[in-house]
Amino acid sequence: MTEKMHDFIAKMPKAELHLHIEGSFEPELMFAIAQRNKVQTKFDSVEAVKEAYNFNNLQDFLDIYYEGAQVLLEEEDFFDLTWAYMQRIHAQNVIHTEIFFDPQTHTDRGVAFAKVIDGISNALHKAKHELGISSRLIMCFLRHLEESEAEKTLEMALPFKDKIYGVGLDSSELGHPPSKFKNVFAKAIEEGFVTVAHAGEEGPAKYIWEALDLLHISRLDHGNRSLDDPKLMERLAAEKMALTVCPLSNLKLCVVDDLKDHPLRKLMQNELKVTVNSDDPSYFGGYMNENFWAITDALDLSKDELYTLSRNAFEASFVSDKRKKEMIELLDNYFA
Repeated sequence: MTEKMHDFIAKMPKAELHLHIEGSFEPELMFAIAQRNKVQTKFDSVEAVKEAYNFNNLQDFLDIYYEGAQVLLEEEDFFDLTWAYMQRIHAQNVIHTEIFFDPQTHTDRGVAFAKVIDGISNALHKAKHELGISSRLIMCFLRHLEESEAEKTLEMALPFKDKIYGVGLDSSELGHPPSKFKNVFAKAIEEGFVTVAHAGEEGPAKYIWEALDLLHISRLDHGNRSLDDPKLMERLAAEKMALTVCPLSNLKLCVVDDLKDHPLRKLMQNELKVTVNSDDPSYFGGYMNENFWAITDALDLSKDELYTLSRNAFEASFVSDKRKKEMIELLDNYFA
């Protein structure tokens, strides 16, 4: 990639639609909060934390992900975690973000739901007023746990409906199909939440059909395996269903062995509404710019393709038509 293209991508207005806030936990902050809260971890230095961030598969990643989350105990911790992410994306010209959080990771440890949601929300409020970044918050259920646990979490969330826009489904995909959570998603929809779900990352195309038909999702997280099913691709294209694709995550978790083999362009060529996202940036080697740089370099993406990917994200965001129009105008002016 030329230096000019590198710089062009860096300054391009962006929206991120697939980001796990716990997955933005940088080693330095993790170590600092552990010391502040006097939480004993298996890491005795920042360097030891960084070394642990080298893993071979999804389960290895989840193990360190949950280990890191153990140090988050107070509202201040969740604020600091979120504010650090918002400052980083501001420096990368991200103007809108839609953040996943995993309350079960924290409430199961005895952390009050209010501490989690208030810490995150206060940081998002500060980012809106000081950095001009709009945002939405999406609560995810952990699919390796039972649906009954997700139902308890939904009940906990109801007093905070003004702060949570939607619900999603994440964690280990294989063996935990979307159909396992159809009842709790139906209840969430009744309560007015928008729904999304991780499907077709490790799991088969069948999981994507289930997410569409049983969870009634408004956006598909990952969706790489859509390519396995031509009828599914036709449906996704017809419904203009956005896919929140995460290139560096796919590489790090061995969903693809080489970014040159990444399905992003094939998905686009099949008229699917693809977006680029970072997923768990501190673990997977980069935030939005790094993902755009890596996939552009690997697939030799054109400026027209970059425009489409960026516009798709703005169009697929869960914001008002007015805000979408503002963001797309910024993008249009930049490309002009």
